[in-house]
Amino acid sequence: MNRLREFKYLSAEAKWRLAAAYKLAGQDNIAVDLIAGLPVTFPPVTNYGFTYGSNLRDEAMVLETLTLLGRKNQAAVVLNNVAAKLAEDSWYSTQTTAYSLIAIAKYCGKNASGAKLIAATNLAGNSADINATSYVKQLPIKLKDGSNSVSITNKGSNILYVKVITQGQPLTGDTIKTANNSGALSMSVEYISQNKTAVNFTQLEQSTDFIAKVAVKNTGNKYYSNMALSQIFPSGWEILNPRMNDGEGAFKSSPSNYQDVRDDRVYTYFNIRAGETLTYYVQLNASYPGRYFLAATDCRAMYDNTISASTNGKWVQVAGGR
Repeated sequence: MNRLREFKYLSAEAKWRLAAAYKLAGQDNIAVDLIAGLPVTFPPVTNYGFTYGSNLRDEAMVLETLTLLGRKNQAAVVLNNVAAKLAEDSWYSTQTTAYSLIAIAKYCGKNASGAKLIAATNLAGNSADINATSYVKQLPIKLKDGSNSVSITNKGSNILYVKVITQGQPLTGDTIKTANNSGALSMSVEYISQNKTAVNFTQLEQSTDFIAKVAVKNTGNKYYSNMALSQIFPSGWEILNPRMNDGEGAFKSSPSNYQDVRDDRVYTYFNIRAGETLTYYVQLNASYPGRYFLAATDCRAMYDNTISASTNGKWVQVAGGR
């Protein structure tokens, strides 16, 4: 720790972490000296590297350090910033989410409030009162046919932060909104025969061999890492894994970091340079007669939800052999 402390190129983020270590070692004065004049916010990280860190993760570590040092007022400002970022409609790595929640939990544990959550609610016509000392209180909403309303009256001294959470299974169909950002990523999906001509994949004869061809282009101006291409196929189609037969033949895919071939889907992980187009092939067979739903093909950066491209799903038919 002492040797690291003397390193003249030590970043502000590392100094905050080192200060926490000194505090835990009982060296309060050194910890306070280390953080003197340091920023509590950091610019966004554009290259996650092998640590998958982020500016939010680093700010959460700042919050943890301030909490350990007993700087309640300064920590409260950072707490609001961390909580606000967690509430955004964005994606965070497991590490970022974990450190943020750890830091918030430590702050709340050190600064417990004796005030209760006191409120009156009306949830879709059902009244309920809240009188709790916990930080979080959840109440189920039993929805009825027609319109439903939710009202909450705060009868306590605390500020209440209210969130209505809904979940469910999307309807099968081709009208579900797709996530596309053509300025960052474009994708084309084709279904072709063994001689590379287009096939009508919505109407196939049983035992037909064909190919799913996906071309992904980086239309942005920077290198994208940790990309994931998801292809989920109808249960009436079977994937012909090239590793289990004669290989890829004429349909050789672009390089990838890893490809996960399962019974009904293929996940392909790769990196892509600015302006580059990568093409991936999956060999298929129309195996079982019936009507099935082909799920959307989706490609996106795993840690940046602004980089995405997808297609709508479609109903497909496999006709029985004659």
